[in-house]
This record gives sequence, C-alpha cells and structure tokens, in this order.
Amino acid sequence: MNVRPTELTESFLDALRTVLGDPGGSQILLHAPEFAGNEWAYVKECIDTAWVSSAGKFVDRFEQDLAAYAGARHAVAVSNGTAALQVALVLAGVGRDDEVLIPALTFVGTANAVAHCGAVPHFVDSCEKTLGMDPEALDEYLERIAERSAGQLRNRATGRRISAIVPMHTFGHPVAMDRLMDVASRHGLVVVEDAAESLGSFFRGRHTGTFGRLGIFSFNGNKVITTGGGGAIVTDDPELARRAKHLTTTAKVPHRWSFVHDEVGWNFRLPNLNAALGCAQLERLPAMVESKRVLAARYHAAFARTDHFRPALEPVGSKSNYWLNVVLVRGGDLAKRDELLQVSNDRGYQCRPAWTLLNRLPMFRQCPSAPLDVAISLEASLINLPSSSFIQKGH
Repeated sequence: MNVRPTELTESFLDALRTVLGDPGGSQILLHAPEFAGNEWAYVKECIDTAWVSSAGKFVDRFEQDLAAYAGARHAVAVSNGTAALQVALVLAGVGRDDEVLIPALTFVGTANAVAHCGAVPHFVDSCEKTLGMDPEALDEYLERIAERSAGQLRNRATGRRISAIVPMHTFGHPVAMDRLMDVASRHGLVVVEDAAESLGSFFRGRHTGTFGRLGIFSFNGNKVITTGGGGAIVTDDPELARRAKHLTTTAKVPHRWSFVHDEVGWNFRLPNLNAALGCAQLERLPAMVESKRVLAARYHAAFARTDHFRPALEPVGSKSNYWLNVVLVRGGDLAKRDELLQVSNDRGYQCRPAWTLLNRLPMFRQCPSAPLDVAISLEASLINLPSSSFIQKGH
C-alpha cells in the first residue's frame, strides 16, 4: 500500500498520543528506571556499614533471589551483561578461532562477547514472529554450510569449528527454544542464552535463560530492572557456577590473608552497592512486568486502528516482559522509518530504531553470515516505542 508520508506520520503520532498523551514540551523517554521501593534503604545500609564493594550480604541475596525467580539452581552476579556472556561462553567451551552462531539483529554486546573470547561471530537470520533467531532457517543453513569432522561441526568454507549457538530474546520476546534446542542437539552445539533483555519472560512456562547450558541477564539502567550496571550468569550446573564465581573474582584461591591466583581470571564481580539496588528492584519485578504488559496492550489497541503498522506481539506459547514495545511499518523502508523517528522525537516521544545489523559494522564485516532477508526487513521497518514500566497516559 502506498501511503503519503503526511498520512503515515500523523497516524503514527495519533497512536502515540492516544497511549502516552502530550509530552507538554518535555520528552517521554524510551525507557527509564523506576525506584519506588526499598532501593534507598538498602543502598544506605551499604554505605552505613561500609560494605560497598564486591562482597556483602546484598550480593549473596541478589544471586539467591534472581536464581529463585528465574528457576535456575545458581546465579552469579557480575559487572555487566557483556562480561556475563563472555565468561559464559568460555565456560561453555568456546575457544579461540571457533565460530559462534548469533543473530545479526542483536545488540553489539552479543558479538563483542564472542570476539573477547578470541572467537568469530557467525551471523544468522531472524524470525518475523519472534524477532529472534529462526531455528528452521538455522537448521537448513547448517545443513548446507557445515559438516562433521572428528566429532566436531565445522564450517566447510572456513574450516573453523562451530562450537556454540547464542539465541538472544529480542526486546523481551522469547525465541522458540524447544525447536532451537532440538537443532542444537542434532548438530552437537552448546547453547548459551543471551537473555539480557528478557528478565520476566517465559517460554512454555519456563523462564528464558534456563534452557541452554548457561544463560545471562543484564541489569543496565535501561533494562526491566536495574542495578545501575550489572549482569548475571545462570546455570543448573554447580561446577559451572563455582567456576563462574571463581573466574570473575580474579581466580583468587580463598584464604584469610594470602593472595594466590590459580589461573587468569577477571575482576568482574558485582559490587554490593549495585546488588542492593537489584534486591529492591527484584522485589517489585512482577508488578513492573505487569505494568509493561498493560502498556503493551494499550499500544496494540492504538495501532490496530490503522493499517499502516503492525505491533510485535508475544509469540505463541510465550509470556513476554515487553521490555521495549515494537511496532513495524508495513511495507516499510529505511526512509519511512527514519521519517517517523524524526517526527516522533521532534514531538517529544523518544522512539528509536533496531540496531544496525552487526554484519555491517566495520569490525565484523569479514565474519561469516547466512542470508539475512528477514533481519534486513526487520531493521528497515522496526521502531521501539517509549516503554518505561511507570508510563501512564498524560505522563
């Protein structure tokens, strides 16, 4: 359908006004944190007791509470989501010069974590229904380009071992993990879930991040809950959890006073101050997720009144946290998308596009890639809408 630009932009702005009201000369942010519980009390306790660094009761509590919420046996709190993914990949056996399958449509941290391991990102396509990795397309692609040699899956073109799959639950919408785990098993690949955006999201009643051998979360300031900066590794394997904590604490051998380190590690542990924020945020997580789901329903109703847009709904069998609400421009292209981004931001609604496809970034242009037809289409048509959990009409 050919739509005049003025008609398209007015339709977009009308839907935003219906849900968000008029910004009134200010700006409605894309996603802002909400501190409405025990955050100050817990942080003040850290300051009052001088337990502000990477040891303290709030670190232990945050790990326990997070594991319980996600349904994982173990959680290890670290400095950020990228660090969490890097360590998780190392623990999963990813080695130097391995190839790791990741979506081209994801935040750059997914690929950076692979590169920090000395491995090579191998980009694959997305699914229109989930916005994340497409298991069917991945399976067909591996059948074409990979072969088993000496018990390992190798890329026929490069000769490199393909060692892992990293699905990312895009904007909080779960990937079809049942099918993806089948594909991984059939090809002999380990799965490490990038659940950075999907705390509070479930697939067939099971929390994201708990399907693979390891999973990771992010608690950056723009996530569903925040610790200011922070991340976590989750796993059901006690030995992997022990090694994750050891490696992220500079691989220091526990002792009352001696400094002995038995391997090269990282100083990646989450400080107690940040964990205190996280404990307070976790207490309110269910309520914040429900608020975001109410906001998503309002967006869906508003955009349903026009034929120009299609909201991204939670996939069948899933419960999404709707971290960032998504609307797709029907028949859209980059020019239409950018026109909508310009007019909405000019009017005080902080909307944004999806990420630039990672295979086009200068440091990753030489990396192997599957055909990316769906990812290219999503990049050209996807717009994120203001999605803070506290948004109310007229805010």
